[in-house]
Amino acid sequence: MIYVYTIKSVAKKFRYVGITNDPERRLWQHNKGYGISAKNFLPFKLVLKEQYNDYGEARKRERFLKSGFRRKFLDSLETL
Repeated sequence: MIYVYTIKSVAKKFRYVGITNDPERRLWQHNKGYGISAKNFLPFKLVLKEQYNDYGEARKRERFLKSGFRRKFLDSLETL
């Protein structure tokens, strides 16, 4: 299984979207400071986790979430 995930910084205004086969492990890695792009925004919480059988479909979803539509979509999740 492949997952598209979104994490959000608890302390600052920052979101990160990625793909992994283990979202909980990736969240742990992000919170330990692995990965330069997110290192300055610790700690993180998992906001979105979507499961896909096909890597290509997961990549399409990741690209959508990284596009200009992402902010509006992800902001709507936080109001739920």
